[in-house]
Amino acid sequence: MATTTATITLASADLLSDNLSLSATQTLHKAGTTTGLDSIQYEKLEVPTGDVYDLTSQLGATALGANKANKVYVANKHTDPTRYIDIYIAAVNIGRLYAGDWMFIPLEAASAAQDVGVDAVTVSQIIEFALIHEGKTLPAS
Repeated sequence: MATTTATITLASADLLSDNLSLSATQTLHKAGTTTGLDSIQYEKLEVPTGDVYDLTSQLGATALGANKANKVYVANKHTDPTRYIDIYIAAVNIGRLYAGDWMFIPLEAASAAQDVGVDAVTVSQIIEFALIHEGKTLPAS
């Protein structure tokens, strides 16, 4: 059994009138179990401008991963702080990742209509993305 742990820490001395210090850690488990996620698909690629690129199909997320624990990681590796990629879920723009930004979200992966897409808005950009999951159930033959 693999053990995969996600951690996020938020800290600031001047965002609020007092210091901010939040930290959360979660071990990633298969759906409804305490067994760790044990599969990952990882890519690093250059995303061209002009079209929304479907990451979930690139990662192989399909209905075979439905009702399973799936996590998606996306990072914008550009170094120019004015460069960003737009993030889409089910064809809805949910926000931007500027140079150095990243995101980590759960994904149902039940259909192509729930895809996660990216668009390099102003210039082609290098991104990293990963699907951390518990595997896929193949249909009976």
